[in-house]
Amino acid sequence: MQKTQKLTLAVLIQAALISTAYASEQSEAKGFVEDAEGSVLFRTGYISRDKKNGVDDTSSLAQTAIIKLDSGFTKGVVGFGVGVVGDGSFKIGDNNNAGNNMIPRETLNGEENSGDTYDHWARGGANVKARISNTTVTYGTQVLDLPVLASNTARLVPEYFEGVLATSREINGLELTAGKFTKDQYSDQINTDGRKLDRVVVWGAKYKFNDQLNASYYGLDSKNALERHYVNANYKQVLANDSSLTYDFSGYHTEWDKEAATYSSSLGNSNVEGRSNNIWSLSGTLNQGAHSVMLAYQQNTGNTGYDYGENADGGQSIYLPNSYLSDFIGNHEKSAQVQYNLNFNDYGIPGLNWTTAYVYGWDINVVGTAQEGKEKEFFNQVKYTVQSGFAKDASLRVRNSIYRANDAYQNAYLGDTNEWRIFLDIPVKLF
Repeated sequence: MQKTQKLTLAVLIQAALISTAYASEQSEAKGFVEDAEGSVLFRTGYISRDKKNGVDDTSSLAQTAIIKLDSGFTKGVVGFGVGVVGDGSFKIGDNNNAGNNMIPRETLNGEENSGDTYDHWARGGANVKARISNTTVTYGTQVLDLPVLASNTARLVPEYFEGVLATSREINGLELTAGKFTKDQYSDQINTDGRKLDRVVVWGAKYKFNDQLNASYYGLDSKNALERHYVNANYKQVLANDSSLTYDFSGYHTEWDKEAATYSSSLGNSNVEGRSNNIWSLSGTLNQGAHSVMLAYQQNTGNTGYDYGENADGGQSIYLPNSYLSDFIGNHEKSAQVQYNLNFNDYGIPGLNWTTAYVYGWDINVVGTAQEGKEKEFFNQVKYTVQSGFAKDASLRVRNSIYRANDAYQNAYLGDTNEWRIFLDIPVKLF
């Protein structure tokens, strides 16, 4: 593992020193103030989970303002800059049954997130950055978008990581990444290290061979928690009549340490030392003008299901197609999906988009029973984005999931649930 990390870091350093295959980003820097950008995203977020079979419902409604400020880079061979990211929020209504990773709770009897919900709260941090040629190093509070360490951005406010991340694009089409993080603040936490991250190292590369073919690999090593690897290949085949067929393969291999946490008993064998999982998916998407249809197959192997988020490894670290309310990640689970997407631009309503999907999972090995676990989900989402005028880029997203599991899987994972998510986003550019 250490050899892999050292090799990746060495490649990053060497890439920064060799002549580039295309224009240098730093050579085009205009200045610390001249290239500065600032924005505020006003978001009203609502999530409601209507539980069945005697389980308590959960619902959350709150308002936030997410601010992002970034200076430009100073001129010269090495450019320097700073950034700020943060959010200020307040709940709407009582939210007595708040949950869903939306609203933080106060500490009660020494136990975090166990008391009453906060009426209002604020979070955030700063970062510093340096750039040479096309290589940037950022240290501080960050929102991550890596397949093995992805911040949860599907709630009211994002998940924040604190550490250092280097990204290099010295060779045309190739992006190299390496980083180390020591804090993880989940979306509903006030504590800047609410997930008690010890140390996680990430590395990876993605390469664009041409306009049709892309491939990537990423790795992660989290101390006393887990080791994870991700691979992806994506190929787009252009067809006649403005249509295309896109093939995508993605997969994870994960090995957990004996000290690692476990999200759910549905994932299987949580007390077995040497837990491991392989999960992979293969999908094909046919695009024809405003329409697209995707078919996807996903499968788990190993002595446990795919588990993410509980070990400070990112609340959105599942870059797989069969992921909506359920992620279809049970022990030995197989799942298949059909998805349809319609862009209403061709029908005179630009900015309106509808996605519907049905996913069915089977062959789940449920701990404590010899019965086969099964689950299914019917998903719909409508999103409208304002295209022009004073409200340009404001969006309203309405999402609904109807999830059902059989008796064997009912109490092991999510349980029967009807979920609604409604998010109103109003972005404001400051400068």
